[in-house]
Amino acid sequence: MSGLLTRGRFVRVITAYAVLSVIVLCIAPFFGSESLDVREVLNALSPQRASMDAKIFFSLRLPRVLLGFLVGGALAVCGGALQVVLANPLAEPFILGIAGGGALGAVIALSVPGFLVHLGPFSTVQLFSLAGCLFCLLAIYRFSMGPLGVSMTTILLAGVTINILCGAAILLVRYLVSPHLLVAMDRWMMGGLDVVGYREILGMLPLLVPGLGLLVSQAHALNQLALGQEMALGHGVNVAGVQKQVLLGTGMASAAAVALAGPIGFVGLIIPHAVRRLSGVDHRIVLPACFCLGGAFLTICDLVARTIVSPTEMPVGIITAMVGGPVFLKILFKGLR
Repeated sequence: MSGLLTRGRFVRVITAYAVLSVIVLCIAPFFGSESLDVREVLNALSPQRASMDAKIFFSLRLPRVLLGFLVGGALAVCGGALQVVLANPLAEPFILGIAGGGALGAVIALSVPGFLVHLGPFSTVQLFSLAGCLFCLLAIYRFSMGPLGVSMTTILLAGVTINILCGAAILLVRYLVSPHLLVAMDRWMMGGLDVVGYREILGMLPLLVPGLGLLVSQAHALNQLALGQEMALGHGVNVAGVQKQVLLGTGMASAAAVALAGPIGFVGLIIPHAVRRLSGVDHRIVLPACFCLGGAFLTICDLVARTIVSPTEMPVGIITAMVGGPVFLKILFKGLR
């Protein structure tokens, strides 16, 4: 499988996805509840001619689009790797319980009145969410360790169980807190890309970039592992090592995304399937293509969320769930048949 890829095909395919991403990134910031004048935005390249349109574009719209692209790309790459390692076409980052841990951490931070402060590029909500993600990842890894290494079946069961436990804990926190705090909690739980400026985006890169780097570095091994663990072992692949690298990379990248954007589901499920159908199953193409297509997909979903109920906006997690739910069922029923 991995020997069929030529440099020319790789360049052509990735260039096509990259062009799509650039088009989406260039167009999306100009749409929203407030229309922007393109000339006013371009004039802002001269500091003496900054306008309100330019401030909206560069301080609100562009950071939000960049955040959506990074989060969508990260979740899609994580999903593409997990589906191979777990041998489950329905796998996505949140199957590991990361979303549950991040949501619980954020809800705990939001439950304390006056606790929302900023520490460097992070807020306390993001820091607690990040801590919850990493704690759950370490717990799952610890529970899944056996005498023969990491058990993928145990990881699936542990992830589902931790999500259930975190959901119960969230319900307890919601029951105990003041009712006026429930709105902020619900807003975060639905997933959103509300950001002002670039400080938060820069803050997520130290965790996001190494996580994605770990996943992409395993592309060749994932090609072998997709044929089965026995086949991969026969070709000299360190299966246990690949599993650890993928789980660590997924945990780092997903935690960075969830801590800032909240639990946005289904991106990591549907995008890898779409890429494999469009461009084949070689993960040297699949993973970078997932990043481009996943980023463009979530950016478009956020654009819809910002405009469909204008002048207000809808949490982007609702849009991804409406799109991803039917796809999930289709994949599930196809597998049953």
